[in-house]
Amino acid sequence: MRKLGLDIGDKTIGVSVSDALGIIAQGVTTIERVGIRKDAGKVLDLVREYDCDTVVVGLPLNLNGTDSVQTQKVREFHTMLCNKLRSSGLSKVKVEWQDERFTTKIAERAMIEADVRRKDRKAIIDRQAAIVILQSYLDRMEKS
Repeated sequence: MRKLGLDIGDKTIGVSVSDALGIIAQGVTTIERVGIRKDAGKVLDLVREYDCDTVVVGLPLNLNGTDSVQTQKVREFHTMLCNKLRSSGLSKVKVEWQDERFTTKIAERAMIEADVRRKDRKAIIDRQAAIVILQSYLDRMEKS
């Protein structure tokens, strides 16, 4: 089964999905934020579309491992998503956390090395960060 990766920001949500074997993450889309309920609904649509059994949510901790203001916003989205999954008959879909410290920097560095123009990087950075989040989760699961 596939896994869905999310990089949740204030303005957008970067989305990635794994291959059917759960080995490789690839970018899917960027969701423009309109409201927590509608945004969670769009994620549900993607869970159905890609037949995912797990949603991996990037957790934006401070460098010292403590919660930030953004961490609390992401936790609220996580709660809304879990509630929507339950009420939509998708209660078997797991929602997992993945530490996302440095994912945006890693994604940006990869795009710079790939010679992606600055203007183009800004448009796809959230999706790239979602790829890093999901790939980190897949790699961690492979080792355990």
